[in-house]
Amino acid sequence: MAAPTPTTAARAATTHNRPLLPSPRGALAPSFLRLPPLPRAQAHAQRARLLAPVAAAAPAAPSTASPDAPATGFVSGKPTVLVAEKLGAAGLALLREFANVDCSYGLSPEELRAKISLCDALIVRSGTKVGRDVFEASGGRLRVVGRAGVGIDNVDLAAATEHGCLVVNAPTANTVAAAEHGIALLTAMARNIAQADASLKAGKWQRNKYVGVSLVGKTLSILGFGKVGSEVARRAKGLGMHVIAHDPYASADRARAIGVELVSMEEAMTTADFISLHMPLTPATNKMLNDEAFAKMKKGVRIINVARGGVIDEEALVRALDSGIVAQAALDVFTKEPPAADNKLVLHENVTVTPHLGASTVEAQEGVAIEIAEAVIGALKGELAASAVNAPMVPAEVLSELAPFVVLAEKLGRLAVQLVAGGGGIKSVKVTYASARAPDDLDTRLLRAMITKGLIEPISSVFVNLVNADFTAKQRGVRITEERILLDGSPETPIDYIQVQIANVESKFPSAISETGEITVEGRVKDGVPHLTKVGAFQVDVSLEGSLILCRQVDQPGMIGAVGSVLGEENVNVSFMSVGRLAPRKHAVMAIGVDEEPSKSTLTKIGEIPAIEEFVFLKL
Repeated sequence: MAAPTPTTAARAATTHNRPLLPSPRGALAPSFLRLPPLPRAQAHAQRARLLAPVAAAAPAAPSTASPDAPATGFVSGKPTVLVAEKLGAAGLALLREFANVDCSYGLSPEELRAKISLCDALIVRSGTKVGRDVFEASGGRLRVVGRAGVGIDNVDLAAATEHGCLVVNAPTANTVAAAEHGIALLTAMARNIAQADASLKAGKWQRNKYVGVSLVGKTLSILGFGKVGSEVARRAKGLGMHVIAHDPYASADRARAIGVELVSMEEAMTTADFISLHMPLTPATNKMLNDEAFAKMKKGVRIINVARGGVIDEEALVRALDSGIVAQAALDVFTKEPPAADNKLVLHENVTVTPHLGASTVEAQEGVAIEIAEAVIGALKGELAASAVNAPMVPAEVLSELAPFVVLAEKLGRLAVQLVAGGGGIKSVKVTYASARAPDDLDTRLLRAMITKGLIEPISSVFVNLVNADFTAKQRGVRITEERILLDGSPETPIDYIQVQIANVESKFPSAISETGEITVEGRVKDGVPHLTKVGAFQVDVSLEGSLILCRQVDQPGMIGAVGSVLGEENVNVSFMSVGRLAPRKHAVMAIGVDEEPSKSTLTKIGEIPAIEEFVFLKL
């Protein structure tokens, strides 16, 4: 069957600017984004009785109600907010202007489940686990969970979304506090403050033992140039340090304004005297500083980590310290918190440690309290929150129709970003939708959000959804434009294909660069399953499931068998294979779906096949 063709003058390029950020205070969000209406209020006496602190089931961990929590006086008709961990007074005051507030700290899991069915919102820090059992126990009443802080590891996002509960966090209020703590650790480490303090208190006077190093003129490499990283840079510049940074999404203009040079990861690690970590913990950054990374560093480098413990291979860091590659380390975070009493890294004499104090200032805690209170109140009013970390509710009929295209959009984004090479970052993305529907009949905001999600989430801690997609892209300097191609044919199917192009970047797989110079990937939905149909100028046809190997090769007999044999010898199962070529006996691109991730040695063997000119492994 012939593919639909564009009608005359039907191509229209547009940049969407419809706001997806919070509405003005008091204004409601569009109906398909609005939270469900409040259930009928419970009788005052019943609320007072059931919302009072529950007696502790286990004497070892009784719950405690804050002295500020009202024992009675809940107002009928107001939403109820359960504050399960200590929150600053300013935040509580804001909440009480809008809602009934129950401050019950230290609840056991059983006590939390007993209370939650009478609450419209829940506010926690990192100590309370909000799992699927909590959402199930809420009986559908819980509409907002507020995390007073950045990380949401303790909240089951999938369960929250399934139960129609919005999750919001407070990502900005502790930025300065975390940056100041990073600088405090850097200076304390350089001058052996912690060790000298312990020595003097032990009755010793060891001036010669604790000679430090100066910071002036030294090179500080910042890995992760977001809010905290850039604030650390400002302060380090004031100390006379030369600051470089690596971050694929950092704005070069913003870096230059601070006096920071953006460099490749290789240069960031090999030229630094000090390395400060400020990246999120993702699959890509997990144990990023390992034996291989330490081996590349300048001998005597010093490491600071106020980000996430898992980005450092702790055993590898101990080895690097013992060998002298790393002279000192200053750590506020650990893979397991609290670390074991016999943790070799914590006990190492050249390591300065603090118990995750990055956000622990009076000012930061008050700021977090206000930020999370405002986010929870806004969500209860039905406003869109830029700090939402899970998907908002969308009408079932819209989700049903767009569901396979939503999956396709995210996977095309993930595929495209993994093809980018170099440290320049992504700045310009073009998305093309080919459809027989008129523009007014095709709302692409959800698809655009999912492409943004695919582009940003693999190398970021940000959770992208319809609420915060445009904000997140703008914050990272990524301009996403959309183009519609109006096709002849039936408008029954919403979209024929989606194409994603990234401009002004280098590629790990040069064949993905189209004739116009952009990384180009294109996909369709076939029988409800997303397929990759084009890479650069090469037509392919592979299901976007599992993982993918792309190979550019000389088009000659035996290539499929050669690559298949290498994978078979290494027990890597091939789920599908497709070859696209420009002309017989010229060049071709082979796309291979695999169920398991091939080892580095397996990928090396594929690259050593004589007719293979380039290849790349991609996780989908």
